[in-house]
Amino acid sequence: MKASLQLRMSQQLNLTPQLAQSIRLLQLSTLEFQHELETFLAENPLLERQDGSEESSGEQGETEVAQTEVEAERPDDLELRWDEVRAPRGDDDDYDPALNVPRHISLHEHLQEQARLLTLSPRDRGLVLLLIDALDDDGLLGQTIEDIHEQFAGEELRELEIEPDDWLVALRHIQQFDPPGVGARNLGECLHLQLRNHPAGPVRELAEQIVLHSLDLLAARDYTRLKRLLHCDETALRSAIALIGSLNPRPGSQWGNTDSNYIVPDVVVSKVRGQWVVRLFGAAQPRLRVNEHYARLVQGSEGQALAAQLQEARWLVKSIEQRGQTILRVAEAIVERQKAFFELGEVAMRPLVLRDIAEVLDLHESTVSRVTTQKYMLTPRGVLEFKYFFGSHVDTDAGGECSATAIKALIRQMVQNENKQKPLSDSALMEELARQGIVVARRTVAKYREALQIAPVNQRKCL
Repeated sequence: MKASLQLRMSQQLNLTPQLAQSIRLLQLSTLEFQHELETFLAENPLLERQDGSEESSGEQGETEVAQTEVEAERPDDLELRWDEVRAPRGDDDDYDPALNVPRHISLHEHLQEQARLLTLSPRDRGLVLLLIDALDDDGLLGQTIEDIHEQFAGEELRELEIEPDDWLVALRHIQQFDPPGVGARNLGECLHLQLRNHPAGPVRELAEQIVLHSLDLLAARDYTRLKRLLHCDETALRSAIALIGSLNPRPGSQWGNTDSNYIVPDVVVSKVRGQWVVRLFGAAQPRLRVNEHYARLVQGSEGQALAAQLQEARWLVKSIEQRGQTILRVAEAIVERQKAFFELGEVAMRPLVLRDIAEVLDLHESTVSRVTTQKYMLTPRGVLEFKYFFGSHVDTDAGGECSATAIKALIRQMVQNENKQKPLSDSALMEELARQGIVVARRTVAKYREALQIAPVNQRKCL
């Protein structure tokens, strides 16, 4: 073996910085894309927004026209949920103009306000506030009193002579607060606290026995054993179950996470003169341009330092235009393929995969995947992600194909219309689909049912 020099010619694909930038911008969501543009505008002095008064008013007018067209052409039984797009407003003291959203208090703040109204010593009020902090978002106490006592068994609490019974007294105070059921240590206690607010009577007593001793039988819908165990007839049991069903197992849910996640759609789909039309949403396609004054300086000798930034600015403007056009093309292809969905709903959804759109538009599947991720379209049927329109297919008896989304919609309809005293099993759902020409296995029906969060047949049975 010896060292030698060899000359070879070969071809390879290199990803230029400009192409990498275009790919990265394409896969960003609209909000991430806007944040990225703010960074570019702050770092590159040659970039500026093309948002003059005329352009802004024109863009706003275009958005208003798009909204009017969508509302004018939507079916009567559908409602365009613009509240998912625009931030809510308020005119009271709870409205925060800086964030443009109403201000909500948390469950813990709500309970702390009630604790301050109690006539307690500073020591007892402190225990109540500590227990409030220990509650979860549902208003339930996930720790035992013993664990909490050991957790705070420090030198200061020993000096105050805090005993476990003192924690129990503080917990009893919290369990008197609004909302009813807050401060419970388990589901049975939570429901029992709420039952205390109902008028006394045989129905309430029977409901209390169920929530305290027989919740497992109620969850399994074993009504036969419940009647035998509680020595009651079917009418009384039905009334008690109806009362329990009116309770809230998560009393703190209405004070849950108040952080609103707003979706900015990338395209608007509307029906104009009998045709479905797709157009870019204004916020998804910002208008940037190169500052002409700085561009002229680059032409002179004193502007050589800005030459790289000028080239970067031009590439960015071009990448933004390409991004918008690619999103629009993919959206148009999806709408063209799924026209039946926009007319009839989920039951008319056609099977669609990324390869189908890639072949129609002569794009790579990876490009279509980037475009359909975290991109949304505003339609008369709500704000839907591009990915929503894609799904696998199932062969039918007629030799055609049926989308998995359509099958799920059919299953949901069957369950909604079933006899609640004799609900449909997975086998019955499979047979009903077969009668409609859709042949699927029972395990497939079970998988779709679980994906729809529909309980099994034994848990859907009503008394």
